[in-house]
Parts: sequence; structure tokens; C-alpha cells
Amino acid sequence: DDDGSNDDGSDDDDDDDEKSSAGSEEEMMDESFAPPRKRARRTKTAELVQHDMGLGLPFKDGTFDGAISVSALQWLCYDNSSKQSAPKRLARFFGSLYRCLKRTSRAALQFYPQDDQQSALVAAAAARAGFAGGVVVDFPNSARARKHYLCLSMDRAYHKPSPKLKDDDQVVADQHHQRDKSHVTVAAKQRGERHHKACKGKKKKKKKDRDWVIAKKEFQRAEGRDVRPDTKFSGRKRKDRF
Repeated sequence: DDDGSNDDGSDDDDDDDEKSSAGSEEEMMDESFAPPRKRARRTKTAELVQHDMGLGLPFKDGTFDGAISVSALQWLCYDNSSKQSAPKRLARFFGSLYRCLKRTSRAALQFYPQDDQQSALVAAAAARAGFAGGVVVDFPNSARARKHYLCLSMDRAYHKPSPKLKDDDQVVADQHHQRDKSHVTVAAKQRGERHHKACKGKKKKKKKDRDWVIAKKEFQRAEGRDVRPDTKFSGRKRKDRF
């Protein structure tokens, strides 16, 4: 099976029909035999291997075009015994993975590290085996959607892909927020301009000082009204008192 792909861990993707129709072959490996057996009944093209990845991959050199793993790599970060330490298990796995992949192959290994130290341990083991690449963390600010991927390549000039910072729903929500925010800003500006125009057309009321009061009393006297005489208190503002 020179045109195969190595699938480490139990993966339940629904693209098996597409793979089988394209003529590709799968080699699935799991320490537990039950999960891949169910998938093999669906694909009818996969070969099953019950094996511990920490002991190394039991395949010939240059067998596979690529390797995919889902939620399996983190189990190599724990010590089974003094002779089966995590660094040794990771070294055996990545060394055998480098050996059984073709020179143009790539690997995408999704895993759930317990902390940043485990993630660094996995990346260092892959680099010592000869791989290029590194760990990519999608949605790092989300506790629910955060995903860790170890993206590897046999090409030393390979650069790992950029992480996804926002999912599609969050991007759409941000776009709606920006549009609503700009709409509110424009509406407030237009409302302010209308208020300025309305106030600009109004005439300011004349201040009712002493001269205004004396002139009004003279006008009332000319009409024959009974008007109080002018004094020094005429037109004076009263103090605010209770």
C-alpha cells in the first residue's frame, strides 16, 4: 500500500466514501481495537492495526503520503513506568513516524495538552526527530473552541500555518457590531447638526435691564395707564431669598 495514509487514534469523520472513491487506502492504528473496527465496516478499504504508538510505528520506510491523528498524541505525555517515560515514548513515536513517511509527506496531529509544558514537550520531540513545523493553537482566547494542532513536514523550509483567531460566527457578530456602531455615530452626528441649525435660526431674547424697564413704563404712561414712579430700585434684580 504505497499510496496510503496513516490515521493514528479513533477518528469519526464522514469523508470515507470520498477517500475510497479516489482509490486511496487507509491504515488505522489504535491501542483499543473496538473504535477502528466500527469505522472499517463503513469504509471497507481500511486495514486495522492494534498497537501502542509509544512503542513506535510498525510500518516500512517511506510507506505513507501523510498522517492524521485526532486526540491521541496527548496520551504519550504520561509515564507508564520507569522504562516507559513520556520523553522516550514520544521519541520512539516521532522517530518511527519520520521513517515511515515519504520525503514529501506532511502530518497533522490534533491533541489536547494538559498545559503548555506538555505542548512544548511534544514539539521538541518532533523537532529532534527531524520534522519542521510546530504547534498551532486555534481560538486561543476561547475555553470551548481552543484546538491544538501539531503541523509537521519533511521539508525543512516548511512554515506552520497561521492560527484561527475567530470563528465564523464571531467574525459575523463583529461585523454587525461595527455596522451598528457606525450607524449610531452617524445618527448622533446628524441629530447634532439639526439641533445646531434650529438654534442658529432663533433670535436671542433681549436682556430686561433697567433701560428696558424705564422704556416700558414710559410707553405705558403714554397710553394713560397708572404706572408706579421711577426710583433707584427700578429694574434692579432681587436677591434669591426664601
